[in-house]
Amino acid sequence: MLVYADNAATTKTSAAAIKSMLYAMEEGFANPSSLHTPGQRAKELLEEARKSVADSLGVLPAEIYFTSGGSESDNQALLTIAEIGKRKGKMHIISTKFEHHAVLHTLQKLEKQGFSVTLLDVHENGIVSPEELKAAIREDTAGVSVMYANNEIGTVQPIAEIGEICRAAGVLFHTDAVQAIGHVPVSITGAKVDMLSLSAHKFHGPRGVGVLYVRRGVPFSTLIEGGAQERGKRAGTENLPAIAGMATALAESLANLSENARRVSAMRDRLIAGLSEIPASHLNGDPTHRVPGIVNFCFEGIEGESLLLMLDAKGIAASSGSACTSGSLDPSHVLLALGLPHEVAHGSLRLSLDENNTEADVDAILRAVPEVVAYLRNVSPVWEDLQSGKRKFWFPQSCK
Repeated sequence: MLVYADNAATTKTSAAAIKSMLYAMEEGFANPSSLHTPGQRAKELLEEARKSVADSLGVLPAEIYFTSGGSESDNQALLTIAEIGKRKGKMHIISTKFEHHAVLHTLQKLEKQGFSVTLLDVHENGIVSPEELKAAIREDTAGVSVMYANNEIGTVQPIAEIGEICRAAGVLFHTDAVQAIGHVPVSITGAKVDMLSLSAHKFHGPRGVGVLYVRRGVPFSTLIEGGAQERGKRAGTENLPAIAGMATALAESLANLSENARRVSAMRDRLIAGLSEIPASHLNGDPTHRVPGIVNFCFEGIEGESLLLMLDAKGIAASSGSACTSGSLDPSHVLLALGLPHEVAHGSLRLSLDENNTEADVDAILRAVPEVVAYLRNVSPVWEDLQSGKRKFWFPQSCK
């Protein structure tokens, strides 16, 4: 029995999305930029997909730009904020300490180019304070980038409040909504978002395709040069089959969002309750303001890598953090931003469910995790030190 509990890393492509992709491969095989009849048929399918995505998001087709995924979209959004700001003499950008590395690494690059960056605290509950963000805005602030939902701990940010603050201050606002779209209700126009990133493989679309929403009137910058595709803003022949699959998957996920969220949230809450029974365990992030499927726990006295490998041997696929940094031995920057020490952050486990998971999957996880944690602690010198009092438990409830 395989229990796939790593949907925050990637979801299984839906049957409907695959069907759309196959149709696009056959019907729209030509280059959408070509003037001949097959090329124009491919162009028609491309624009149908663009309209479908726009309708799903409640925006205009002209505000949708297809990219290779969330990372590219994040990069292009931040480049836009920087270039618009530089022209106006505004060289300050605000973000948070637990953004995806697509944002954080781009900001580090911009710092080397002379920009000033403020990274807001996310506190123990993993939620940004709108008041602190408002206080951080300066006269030279060019823009703000705050993720809609965190990819490791699942906490949902007060995006509408942040959007109001940014619009009132006249600064651009970008949100990485990769973990939110298809899982929680998102109103782009209602939240006063100027730019938004999403990635298809997080809601049962194919990998390697995403969207950058850019509000009409925002003169955003080109990241990839070399062609006139995407109205001159993103060079490269469009991946029409992936785009078609993404459009279908997005419409499908939003049509079933309420029911899926209800089912997945119930399974998530069962996981939280069950894993909380393990001594010296801790749920990371706010228990209620989170996406339906993501659960992130720390277990003192063990290493997350060993936990993952032993769970995998039992048929449970999980992760210890972002899939983009799974090869790193460093502790999660997200957990460190919550104030956890390195040795505790190393013992993390992320379980991410979706509507394809079952109650039987939850049962299997709740049987396996306590067994593996107990085994690893029995062979852990760190756990022995915690038990003997040589080391102090980090979590107060751990001392019982």
